[in-house]
Amino acid sequence: MPLTDFPQDILDLYEFHEWKHSIAILKNDFPDEWADLLELLRAFRLKKSWVAVPGGRKSPIAIWVDEFMSKKGWVEKKFLTSMIVDDHRIDSPTHKVDSYKNRIALELEWNNKDPFYDRDLDNFRLLFDLRAISIGIILTRCDELQTIFDQMGKGPSYGNSTTHLSKLLPKIEGGGGSGCPILAIGISAKLFEED
Repeated sequence: MPLTDFPQDILDLYEFHEWKHSIAILKNDFPDEWADLLELLRAFRLKKSWVAVPGGRKSPIAIWVDEFMSKKGWVEKKFLTSMIVDDHRIDSPTHKVDSYKNRIALELEWNNKDPFYDRDLDNFRLLFDLRAISIGIILTRCDELQTIFDQMGKGPSYGNSTTHLSKLLPKIEGGGGSGCPILAIGISAKLFEED
């Protein structure tokens, strides 16, 4: 399935990149989760007041996404994984997934240091190899938003070493995520609105 499987109103607002047929798998094998994702993308707007808030543990953007997905039955999930070698159990806990439902993992990376992408992709790889997830989705920001942040005087808070799409794509192209189908979604400047 090409990216054009997304409705045009959504294509106009986000930047999409897929690997290993993630869209076809999501749309055809997980239609309820596909519908949830479309609803999320249609409802989301990047409010100026959210960008203006000083950094903290969890941004208003992450809180909004978590609450929206929670209403659809998505949960934050930590997987308890381990290996057994000759009756010796070795625990290998994973990082929590921001939103999870029916084998679909969604991570929001808004303004973390870019090594967080490595963590997410490694987590997707492990969980996919263990057959715990079928697709990993990363929702992040497009580079073009930097102009808006600079105009607001928030540019230094959203620096070059933080999570944005041009930092993520080379990591996936270089093999991050390994065999896991991945969908990367960039929040574009068209979603920014005064409030």
